[in-house]
Amino acid sequence: MNLSLPLRLTFPLAAVAALFSFDASAFDRLSVTANHALDIARPAETISVPWARVNDALPQARAQQLVIKDAAGRTLVYQVTNVDATAKDPKMIGAAYGELLFQYDFKAGEKSATFTIEKAGATVPPFPPKTYARFVQERLDDFAWENDKLAHRAYGPALKAPAAPGSDKEVLVTSGLDIWFKRVPYPVVDRWYNIGHDHYHEDQGEGIDMYNVGPTRGAGGTGIWDGKTLHVGANYRQWRILANGPIRTVFELHYDAWDANGAKVAEVKRFTVDAGRYFDRIDSTFTFSGPATLNAAVGLHKTPSDKGQEVKVDFAENKADGSLVQWVTQRSFGDFGVAVIVPSASAFASDVRNGLVTAPVTSGKPLRYHVGAAWTRGSPFATQALWQKHVADEAARLRSPVSVSLAAGR
Repeated sequence: MNLSLPLRLTFPLAAVAALFSFDASAFDRLSVTANHALDIARPAETISVPWARVNDALPQARAQQLVIKDAAGRTLVYQVTNVDATAKDPKMIGAAYGELLFQYDFKAGEKSATFTIEKAGATVPPFPPKTYARFVQERLDDFAWENDKLAHRAYGPALKAPAAPGSDKEVLVTSGLDIWFKRVPYPVVDRWYNIGHDHYHEDQGEGIDMYNVGPTRGAGGTGIWDGKTLHVGANYRQWRILANGPIRTVFELHYDAWDANGAKVAEVKRFTVDAGRYFDRIDSTFTFSGPATLNAAVGLHKTPSDKGQEVKVDFAENKADGSLVQWVTQRSFGDFGVAVIVPSASAFASDVRNGLVTAPVTSGKPLRYHVGAAWTRGSPFATQALWQKHVADEAARLRSPVSVSLAAGR
């Protein structure tokens, strides 16, 4: 079920270092400088500029009539988020808009980049989407999402519902998260659902759904850990899409309350999916009464491969960055890596089905974590060592976000 509650979006990845006001008649371009402190490459870094600052520099700018260029003069794909679709805007200030987003690939050693934003003077055609999410009612209320690297899904109410007598309806009760491994950069969610369940479990040239979730946490599902037992919810109940490409997709999944050793806990997950990245950001907000804090856990399924693959699974725990890194070696489907990064992690744990990273949570305050995966047949990570390095680089990026400064001029 789609929610209709008003909600304001924020995108905190890039901190704006200079906020300002302008004489509306003075400027015809906005210059953006992005800086960071790392020596590593940072591909597909998303740069965020509040729309209010764009309108200050370029009065009455329109979301569909901009041009953004890098220092070499290359035109960049951009996206403007809509935070209030019902907003009235008689003064053409972009009252409904949240932020202007675009991306840049920082090379190794490149720590600064500059860009210009100008009015285009004409309507710009839509950019091809690299991120996408939708409710899949035709497949028992799946909710699926993807970027140009991976696809995922979560399971909804229809899959949880009991099968009618004599029917062959599938039943699965889980709040675990699934992975679809892609070979191709273009969207596959609609294509794969169209060809049907039995077909996307085979690699027909675009990738494969070979990840096994079942009642586990899958790739980044959550629960409450009491020190001995993991208490988990069931399938999501409601969904809401907040932004849907071409660069960033944001959506929420709402989960009904479950019992966690005497505490009733409900959860809302907000997913932020950026183009070009092997990791999604998830902000899980748990709501409960009674204890001041609970211990949340983010999990990875211990044995996620399909049957018959003669699997070897390795786990690596990194206390310094709160990451749990998995590498799965398979007989014939190719190897794959999965990881979660929990910056506020307090410990590692496990139960029979899941490896876990735990972190304290307060009711109503989000736990931020990141979930990533890669396949040897659809990514540059051909070995366990390369995947582990990528996870370490991702954790470093999270610790050292890009800062953004703005200046208006002619």
